[in-house]
Amino acid sequence: MRSTLLLAVLLSAVAPAATAKPAAPTAADWRAPDPRDVLVIDTSKGRVVVELVPEVAPGHVERLKVLAGKGAYDGRAFFRVIDRFMAQTGDPQDTGEGASDLPNLKAEFTFRRDAASGFVVAASPWGTEEGFIKALPVVSQAWSWSEMTQDGKVAAWGSYCPGVVGMARDENPDSANSQFFLMRQPYLSLDKRYTAFGRVISGLEAIRAIKTGEPVAAPQDRMDRVRVLADIPAAERPTVRVIDPAGPWFKAEIQRVRKQKGADFSLCDVNIPAEVN
Repeated sequence: MRSTLLLAVLLSAVAPAATAKPAAPTAADWRAPDPRDVLVIDTSKGRVVVELVPEVAPGHVERLKVLAGKGAYDGRAFFRVIDRFMAQTGDPQDTGEGASDLPNLKAEFTFRRDAASGFVVAASPWGTEEGFIKALPVVSQAWSWSEMTQDGKVAAWGSYCPGVVGMARDENPDSANSQFFLMRQPYLSLDKRYTAFGRVISGLEAIRAIKTGEPVAAPQDRMDRVRVLADIPAAERPTVRVIDPAGPWFKAEIQRVRKQKGADFSLCDVNIPAEVN
């Protein structure tokens, strides 16, 4: 009896503290993303909604919007899909060898963050800051470094958590063109090596349901139609809202997850709720 009691005391001392979910978000905790920066991707597995973040990679965001507006992504196959990694698409040849007729893009692996970037800090490990700009997880130099930089800004980059959208390329850093990939699971070794420019806010389960293969044998899963939200006729345009990372609900959620995860905390542990109707 005594040893059992001692064991229970020891276990309670090392067990993580129980963390209650915060109260439901209020109307003030939600934001409506700019419809010009939202892609609606209707796939063979269901609808996927992506928030693009031009603050971190304006050239790549503009490229996807231009190609979507031309209908260049309609009917394109998911030709390379790796189970615990990502799903790649956007090649007009559906092989991984093709590109659009537009020039290749200059890499935007990192960007310069200023005080007006909307960056919300979630953690500050080892002289860096981790947080969010809109729905995108971002890692940055600590803001204190801005006092020593010529432009008063710091370096930052999108981090490859589930749902993050990145641009495919070959060995040349400036070879991205039309192909992109959507993360099925976290893969942080891609950080600062591939341009991250958006994140799935609805429909990640559809991305995870796509047939796998490297390459996919006779790929059947496709993007049936890709449109910018602002270009969809009002009568059929979905209503999209997503939790504001700067709001009180999300800040409480970050603290809850950090307390639950302790030293194992990662940006990828934090979910940003969204509603699409």
